[in-house]
Amino acid sequence: MLAEDELAISQVLKAYLTKAGFHVMQAFDGQQAINLFHSEPTDLVLLDVMMPKADGWTVLKEIRQTSSCPVIMLTALGDVNYRLEGLNNGADDYITKPFNGEEVVARVRAVLRRSGNEAPSSAIKQYGSLAIDSSAHRVTLKGINLALTPRDLSVLLFLASQPNRTFTREQLIEHVWGHDYDGSDRAVDLSIKRLRKSLKNWPETEGEIKTLRGLGYQFCVYENN
Repeated sequence: MLAEDELAISQVLKAYLTKAGFHVMQAFDGQQAINLFHSEPTDLVLLDVMMPKADGWTVLKEIRQTSSCPVIMLTALGDVNYRLEGLNNGADDYITKPFNGEEVVARVRAVLRRSGNEAPSSAIKQYGSLAIDSSAHRVTLKGINLALTPRDLSVLLFLASQPNRTFTREQLIEHVWGHDYDGSDRAVDLSIKRLRKSLKNWPETEGEIKTLRGLGYQFCVYENN
């Protein structure tokens, strides 16, 4: 979760983190950050100090009442006393503005690694603007989470597990629906149709789900991604 009231800064950080394979939730004031933290699973919080409705210290204290979730303070307050206050109140790290986006990503990874929450690098695959997290069973396109049915998600994860390989309907049914499935293989075609609709904003220059007549389907991606 990224709690930052300045929209421009929030969007820049989100872009860096999304490119690195993270799913980013945004909060633009302290109370929204508290509400979001209590309503959504959160692995790490990037927390600005100076925010409306509730400042970062208040949000940090609220988080620490119930959770040991890693928190990185992100603020223009660079005085050593402020850094000590944040760390003494339970922050895991402290980054001052102006920041370098790549450094923020590196700090996030380091804190997650120390806390044991870092997703395996192999779990998150980036295909241009499409990110597939096989560990968290989450797919994002241009930073936006795609709401896929469990079955369609399973089809996409299976196809994407071996990009540019063709799978027959029978193989998809066996691996996704299971050996006991006794329905029509038309279910595969319908699932692919729904996936293409969900991926309609994925640029064709980055990839696509191809139909190879008489052969099957292929999660096709391009080398420059």
